[in-house]
Amino acid sequence: MTVRDNLAAVRQRIEAACARVGRNPADVRIVAVTKYIDAERALHVLDAGIADLGENRAGQLLEKYERIGDRAVWHFIGTLQSRKVKDIIDKVDYIHSLDRLSLAKEIEKRAVRPVKCFVQVNVSGEATKHGLSPDETVPFIDQLRSFSHLEVVGLMTMAPHTDDEAVLRACFRQLRVLKERVQALRWPHAPCTELSMGMSNDYEIAIEEGATFVRIGSSLVGSL
Repeated sequence: MTVRDNLAAVRQRIEAACARVGRNPADVRIVAVTKYIDAERALHVLDAGIADLGENRAGQLLEKYERIGDRAVWHFIGTLQSRKVKDIIDKVDYIHSLDRLSLAKEIEKRAVRPVKCFVQVNVSGEATKHGLSPDETVPFIDQLRSFSHLEVVGLMTMAPHTDDEAVLRACFRQLRVLKERVQALRWPHAPCTELSMGMSNDYEIAIEEGATFVRIGSSLVGSL
């Protein structure tokens, strides 16, 4: 199937998920995860009508950026090493994996314009996942109030890899409640209006629980 065919199927499922909970599908933004495809295939993704591309590694992002440039809205969605910030900071529009003060300081130091960041929260508590605990999240965001080049637009999480819908739903719901808590504080540096959660195997549940950004890979863009 082509990217256009895949996109049509994904959008149909997004519309159905939104209909079940009374949401507007226009409020859900698709980030195409392009880590398993080359720049040529990524261009097909843009041609199909998706503007947002997500990369997990700095090197792969830079390779594709060299070919695609500002045609895409770039999302860094993987674990970001502080030493790699200088390489990508002037190219990315969103960072989905802010999870420590040292990384925030490096972003602040290197950025020439405000960078939209999601604070990564390890809701499930799995040792294999990065992110702050829910209890650490609000105090961490409070520490960022003096960082003029960093805007906390929302929270991100990765749910457990399971078919248990109740577990997935509880994970996404907990992040939404936490997001609403931060949003209610009305901090200028942290509007926290967005939720980056849901991938190919669980994005419909994530949408039902409030996701505004879903990160979809091979089921949408294919692989090499």
